[in-house]
Amino acid sequence: MGSSSSDVGTARDDGHPHDGGRVFFWEGILKFVYVNQGVGRFTKLGMPMPETLAPAIAVLEIVGGLALIAGFLTRPFALLFIGEMIVAILSTKISMYLGTSPLPLPPVPPQVGIWAVLHEVRSEYAQIMSSIFLLISGPGPWSLDASLLSGEEAKRDRLVEATARRPLVAGRRPPEAEKESWSDARRVVGR
Repeated sequence: MGSSSSDVGTARDDGHPHDGGRVFFWEGILKFVYVNQGVGRFTKLGMPMPETLAPAIAVLEIVGGLALIAGFLTRPFALLFIGEMIVAILSTKISMYLGTSPLPLPPVPPQVGIWAVLHEVRSEYAQIMSSIFLLISGPGPWSLDASLLSGEEAKRDRLVEATARRPLVAGRRPPEAEKESWSDARRVVGR
């Protein structure tokens, strides 16, 4: 079974988790495991406070990646990852295009210029496009977001049903509604 247009987001219709969060997750782990991917890279790029920023971004990627896999806070994390990928592209690919990158150049041609950038941007491109997709489509039906939302929708439906039984004009209550009150609506939503 493949993905259908109604089952977009964090899970496919056969229940397998969406892979978009996995790349962020393992990239976050790499920032802790390999200094050249975390603090070292941020230092070479001239990022402010690399000793603080690199671990913070790593934690964002680990927590956010796991959240995307589970479908929890899908849109907020997708928005954060879009911003992160824009910064990643601007901070690494412009200097690669110009041939002034402080990072090691690719081992084989193309090493600088537009073709090098187009080749090397593929990971960031895939990550930003996945994040845009999740931002637009939201969580899938198997996500935690959908599960939590369905509980809230049920409460809202019960509240609407309870308040719909109340007459709109005070003093003109039908006989069957005499027992109903606003406390019925509060009881329905558990407040």
